[in-house]
Amino acid sequence: MVAHDAPVPAHEIIVAETLEDREKCFDVRIKVFIDEQGFPLEVEIDEYEDIATHLLLRLKPSLTPIGTIRVHKYADTPYYKLTRLAVLKEYRRYGFGNELVQALHERVRSAAKQAGQGGSVQIVAHTQIPAKGFYARNGYTSEGEEFELDGQPHQKMVIHLPLDMF
Repeated sequence: MVAHDAPVPAHEIIVAETLEDREKCFDVRIKVFIDEQGFPLEVEIDEYEDIATHLLLRLKPSLTPIGTIRVHKYADTPYYKLTRLAVLKEYRRYGFGNELVQALHERVRSAAKQAGQGGSVQIVAHTQIPAKGFYARNGYTSEGEEFELDGQPHQKMVIHLPLDMF
């Protein structure tokens, strides 16, 4: 939800293609997941970093990194996995999380179409329980029971994005 009393800062979302930009994504994630939420570094930085596509949200014109999201596709599954959505605390009131999710959706749609996929594409997220409402507002539905991941309760959330309409 965007605060009505504060103008949204100028910003952009880019694909983090350079090591420097990926490190900026890591910096945001460390501030949110490790410093703020207390997750250990060894579970935050994982084996999917090199195969994932990282999106970086940054302010303009300063290019200060303030948010990130990651997506990857396992070779043996038909779905994409949304992970590591993080926006610095002082910027959460502007709806940047929604923008990052929508940018990821467009990236996945494009990749699925390039791969020759038709119909729809599935994205799966394992969300922290307090974030279930956020994902539901972005079109995701809960699947299965809650489960523990990295010491915190999570919920599998899924969305099927149509490919033929875009």
